[in-house]
Amino acid sequence: MAARGFPYTDLKDFIAALERAGELRRVTVPVDPTLEISEVVTRTVRAGGPALLFERPTRGEMPVAINLFGTEKRMAMALGVDSLDEVGARIGAMIKPELPVGWSGIREGLGKVMQLKSVPPRKVKTAPCQEVVYRGEDVDLNRLPGLQVWPDDGGIFHNYGLTHTKHPETGKRNLGLYRLQQHGRNTLGMHWQIHKDSTAHHAVAERLGQRLPVAVAIGCDPVVSYAASAPLPSDIDEYLFAGFLRGERVEMVDCLTVPLQVPAHAQIVLEGYLEPGERLPEGPFGDHTGFYTPVEPFPVLHIEAMTMQRKPVYHSIVTSKPPQEDHGLGKATERIFQPLLKLMIPDIVDYDLPAAGVFHNCAIVSIRKRYPKHAQKVMNAIWGAHLMSLTKLIVIVDEDCDVHDYNEVAFRAFGNVDYARDLLLTEGPVDHLDHSSYQQFWGGKAGVDATRKLPTEGYTRGWPEEMTMAPEVAALVDKRWKEYGI
Repeated sequence: MAARGFPYTDLKDFIAALERAGELRRVTVPVDPTLEISEVVTRTVRAGGPALLFERPTRGEMPVAINLFGTEKRMAMALGVDSLDEVGARIGAMIKPELPVGWSGIREGLGKVMQLKSVPPRKVKTAPCQEVVYRGEDVDLNRLPGLQVWPDDGGIFHNYGLTHTKHPETGKRNLGLYRLQQHGRNTLGMHWQIHKDSTAHHAVAERLGQRLPVAVAIGCDPVVSYAASAPLPSDIDEYLFAGFLRGERVEMVDCLTVPLQVPAHAQIVLEGYLEPGERLPEGPFGDHTGFYTPVEPFPVLHIEAMTMQRKPVYHSIVTSKPPQEDHGLGKATERIFQPLLKLMIPDIVDYDLPAAGVFHNCAIVSIRKRYPKHAQKVMNAIWGAHLMSLTKLIVIVDEDCDVHDYNEVAFRAFGNVDYARDLLLTEGPVDHLDHSSYQQFWGGKAGVDATRKLPTEGYTRGWPEEMTMAPEVAALVDKRWKEYGI
C-alpha cells in the first residue's frame, strides 16, 4: 500500500508527510552545524527518535533536514510502502523466469513490460531547482549549512550530495552518494572510493586529458536519494530504478553550465568540473565505521554555478559508529535486493546484514542444505557477487534459523561449529574504508559453517535433535495463560 502523498514531489513534500505522521520534530532554537547538530542527531537516533528539521542553523542560509531515514518505518514511508519487503517482492515478481501461460499470463507479462517502459526519467525545460542561480564569483558554499560532525574532521563536509557524472566515451550516466569536503567557497574534495563507477569515469577522462563534468544535487525526493545509495550494477541507470520505485518517471532538467541532467525538484545543485591530474588532501573524516578515515589525495570539483529553489531545505546525514541513520538505508538495500541475490545464488533462503557490521563486514545467510560442503559453496558464491564481494565474515545457518534473530544465530554459531573443520579462510577485496586490513583494499575473509553437519562431511557421531515443546502443550499453555496470573 502506497504511503499518503506518495510519490513525493520533492524533499519538502516528504518532510510534510513525516510531520503529518508524527515522525518529524522542528528545532526552532539556534543550533551550530559544527558538532552541535551531530551530537543532537546521534542522541536522537539512538533513542529511536524522529526526523529533525533544524530551522535556525547558526551557519548557512537555510534549514537542515536530517535523520529522515533513521528507522525502518520512515524508510518504508520514503519508498511508499508499509514494509520494505514489499519492494523486494515487486522485484521478485518481475524477475521470475517462468514463461507466461495462457491469456492471463500474457496480460501479466505485458503489464510488466509496460511498467518498465513507463519509468525512464523525463526531461523538462524549466525546473524548481533553477529558480535561484549563482554563477562565477557569486558561488559561495558558505550559503549551505554543511556539517562538521566530529572534532577531528578535516572541516565542513556535505554528506548527502548526489553526484552525477557520465562516462566520457560511452555517455553512460552514473549517480552516486559520496561525501564532499568543502575546501573553499567554490571547491569540493570528491571522496571517490576505488570500487565506485564515478572513479572509473574520472580515470577515463584523465587518460584522455579531459576535464570531467560533475553535477551535485542536494535535497532530492527520498526515492532518488535512496537510489543514489543503492548498490546497482554499472549497467543499470539509477533513475530508471528510482522511477520503478516511485511508479512514475523522475523529472530531469539540463544543467546550465555542464552537459549533465539533474533532478528538476532538487533543493540545491552544484555544477562544475574536475581538472585532469589535480588532487588535494581530503579528510580526516569520522565515517560509518566508527573511526576516522585518514587523509588521502582526491580529485577537486571547481564549481561554476550554484542553483537552488526559493527557500531551499538542506539535507544531510551523520555518520558514526552504529547505530546511526544509515541503518535505515542499509536495511532497505538488504530487503530490496534480496530477490536479486537469490536469483544469483538460488541456495539462499534469507540473509541479514547486521548494522553493527556496518553492512559489509558481516552477512548472516540461511540455506536449505542439500549436500556436503554446501555452506562453503554459498560462501564462495557470495564473495563473487558484485559488492557482496566486500563482505568480511559470512555465517551460514540452516533454513529453520531466523537470520534476523541474532540470539538464535549466535546459538547456532557458538554451538554448531568445530572451528578446526567448519571455518573457511580466504583473501579478497575489502571496503576502501576498512582500517583492519594490513593492506589497503584487500584482506582476509572468514566463512563460518553453523549448519547441521552431515555424515558425508565426515561427521559420524549422529547430529543430536534440538529440544522443542510438544505442540499440544504449547497450545494448551497459550489458551490458559491468563489463568496462571503471571
